Amino acid sequence: MSDNFIAPKPKTGAPYDTIIIGSGPAGLTAGVYTTRGALSTLILGGSKWGGQLMLTTEVENYPGFPEGIQGPELMEKFRSQAARFGAEIKLEDVEAVDFSARPFKVNVGNVGYVGYEGKSVIIATGADTLWLGLESEQKLIGRGISSCAPCDAPFFREKRVIVVGGGDSAMEEALVLTKYASEITIVHRRNAFRASDIMQKKVLANPKIKVIWNSEVAEVMGDIRVMGVKIKNNQTNEVAEMPIDGVFVAIGHSPMTSIFQGKIELDAKGYVAVKDHTKTSVEGVFVAGDVHDHHYRQAVTAAGFGCMAAMDVEKWLESLKT
Repeated sequence: MSDNFIAPKPKTGAPYDTIIIGSGPAGLTAGVYTTRGALSTLILGGSKWGGQLMLTTEVENYPGFPEGIQGPELMEKFRSQAARFGAEIKLEDVEAVDFSARPFKVNVGNVGYVGYEGKSVIIATGADTLWLGLESEQKLIGRGISSCAPCDAPFFREKRVIVVGGGDSAMEEALVLTKYASEITIVHRRNAFRASDIMQKKVLANPKIKVIWNSEVAEVMGDIRVMGVKIKNNQTNEVAEMPIDGVFVAIGHSPMTSIFQGKIELDAKGYVAVKDHTKTSVEGVFVAGDVHDHHYRQAVTAAGFGCMAAMDVEKWLESLKT
């Protein structure tokens, strides 16, 4: 296939071959594959497009960029590649979907109330990090505040960091950080972790890791990067300052699935339930990325799922012709 191949546009009034909801690594990779598979493709990327990497500074673990690349720049490249092969990209927010009959209907609401129709749909809406909700936190995300130790731990070599949380994710973050940081302190609002026993034992046995119990981060200090935190003891209300270089927030993620409730099957945590690789409970609706993957949550795995979903869509649409 020629590198200059352009995917066809649907005839006026005809449904798209596929509609992709989401524009992070999963959605845009899916768009690259569907367009090169000669499928008319609409990507509804949202007014805040690009996913979690838009909040990241330097990305060093995405293959093909040995010197690293800024998160937003990487997503621009994803977007340009999908557009190059003919994906129609609209930065519109999806407000409602109708999967009860084909073609499926997807409605957006931030440019008036507009509906699109697709023979198939790929859900790639991702998951939001649950942040601490501090005003001082938001300006420093990507400047010392992170939610992904496997992504960012190497930037904190021989530095002091804290991990906020008490579940398995917080334990995993802390253990990854022990390979790089000089000091790791877990700040937990209760007097006991909720993590599994095996993860707790690993953390509590590691001499690099300390724990501050019954405490919460009240403020992150620093103007252009993290310089320290104010920690409040929720038993005594005493507030103490702690100089540190990084904050890793590990209190959970929230899958962006509210518009799909009652439309497709979700699991107990609200993630899209997966059947046979990328299929959902509705035939013709597929899923890719962090909206179903709450285990790996990496850009490269999300992109891989986007590839898989696109290939499954192409195969499924072809089966309808026989």
